[in-house]
Amino acid sequence: MNLPRLPRLRHIAALAASTAALAACQTASTAPPANSAAASTGTTLDQGKWANFRDAFLTGYFNQYPNFAVYQGKHQYDGMLPDWSPAGLAAQQAFLKTTIRDAKAMTGLTEKERFERDYLVHVAQGQLFFLEDADFPHKNPAFYVGGLDPNVYIARPYADEKTRMKAFIKYAENVPAAAAQIKNNLKLPLPETFVKYGQAGFGGFADYYTGDAKEAFASVKDPALQAQFDAATAKAAAAMRDLSDYVGSQPATKGGFAIGARNFSKMILTNEGVDTPLNQLEAIGEADLARNQAALREACGQFAPGASIPDCIAKMSADKPEGGPVAEARRQLPMLRQFIIENDIVTIPGTEQAKVEESPPYNRQNSAYIDIPGPYETGLPSVYYISPPDPNWDAATRAAYIPGVKDLLFTSVHEVWPGHFLNFLHSNRSDSIFGQLFVGYAFAEGWAHYTEEMMYDAGLNDFDPETHIGQLSNALLRDCRFLSAIRLHTGRMTVEQSYDLFRNECYQDEGNARQQAARGTYDPQYLNYTMGKLMIRKLREDWTKGDRSKWKAFHDEFLSYGGPPIPMVRAAMLNEPTARAVF
Repeated sequence: MNLPRLPRLRHIAALAASTAALAACQTASTAPPANSAAASTGTTLDQGKWANFRDAFLTGYFNQYPNFAVYQGKHQYDGMLPDWSPAGLAAQQAFLKTTIRDAKAMTGLTEKERFERDYLVHVAQGQLFFLEDADFPHKNPAFYVGGLDPNVYIARPYADEKTRMKAFIKYAENVPAAAAQIKNNLKLPLPETFVKYGQAGFGGFADYYTGDAKEAFASVKDPALQAQFDAATAKAAAAMRDLSDYVGSQPATKGGFAIGARNFSKMILTNEGVDTPLNQLEAIGEADLARNQAALREACGQFAPGASIPDCIAKMSADKPEGGPVAEARRQLPMLRQFIIENDIVTIPGTEQAKVEESPPYNRQNSAYIDIPGPYETGLPSVYYISPPDPNWDAATRAAYIPGVKDLLFTSVHEVWPGHFLNFLHSNRSDSIFGQLFVGYAFAEGWAHYTEEMMYDAGLNDFDPETHIGQLSNALLRDCRFLSAIRLHTGRMTVEQSYDLFRNECYQDEGNARQQAARGTYDPQYLNYTMGKLMIRKLREDWTKGDRSKWKAFHDEFLSYGGPPIPMVRAAMLNEPTARAVF
């Protein structure tokens, strides 16, 4: 699912908004980059018309999705949650449809305004797909988990602890009603991967409210407020436990997660502007898998001559981080930042740094992610979270799940330097408010995944073969996501077959393979890592014409757009008449 900064990046499962492109209906946009002088010139036929429409949309959007507003830094919405009742969901759909209709009817706009208008339409169309076509509110617990995330009140010091504690109490007081709405919406039985995800998410919230959240505010010396907190979180925890029990109250189904080929095609069209037929898209993924497997064989021939590929991967993975992955990531980030500066790879705007912490227990369905403050916040830290192994796994599986140093290096590249964190340093400075607020799934994950290979190609660790194996291990993981997403959701692959693909073709450890095969069922868009990466690589080659000295200029201009569908960026950067996906 395409997720707007809850907690800032979309690979955390929630659905509050999605960046979308419906190429068949869009107005072709060839706007210059958002930060160019040309983009800021010209006048509309009705000066201010677009700005008024845009601002009214954002006000309405924040009212519909107050949790989204909070993560952007709009703290007048603190503690509020969306209305997930049938009437509330209908109101969301009506709001999006009216926005699309009225935005498309606007004329007399400058190039920059047309680009921003199309961007807005894409956001609304993409979100509408998940509300209507995929019907996720009634089928998929992942629709809600990110939207319920209260981490902003704990981890982000946007106000003093007492103020944030009051916001958390208000949030907790709203949880029982939200839980009742979710319980009414989700139709049982659910697929077994959805049951496990829903129980881990909702049950994890219950434990978090009375555990880590309570501890986080322990220093607030106000007995009355502490009593109010205890009362509110007890009710919220009970509501989440009840919801978790409900999700598992009927025997789970093996299947039932596939959205179908037609919907899958519509999903990538509405959300990412990609109209490539699925058989061609699958062939593109297979070719990238073969490319990365060949590169891995070559690197293993240097690093572990005579060893099998699994043994070569195991040798790389055996170099475990001293003190654990959180400590190692903290050591890696300054080195990566310095490498970017010394090799003039991309501009680093500002002086912000990212912290590294262990992920909270309710949000460990992915090995790593980052929470970056929204554009309305100032001077607040970003947090790169790394998940420990599932304690329910056996000792060998838990040990294998901890990444090797070189594997973790490219996770740090992906999440921070120059991946997501740098992406959002640029997007937060975009001239377009949509570029700041709505960074699409393929743009964000495509950029972050693109930077892994780009950093190795730029000479990270002097082309050391062990480093290359770490990069390729991450690339293969994303190739298997790409192929699993298509095959799972067109009904041609079971979860077990996806697990086998991750284990046998992409050489992932057992715990990660299990986790990733399950994720593909409730996050059909996780093909966007490789899909976005390949579109960015092709755009770079077409824009620079193979001249590596132009990489920095390309990276800066690409990031200046914020995060619309990549075909829109391609059309603007290459002055093409229509937005199209090219791999």
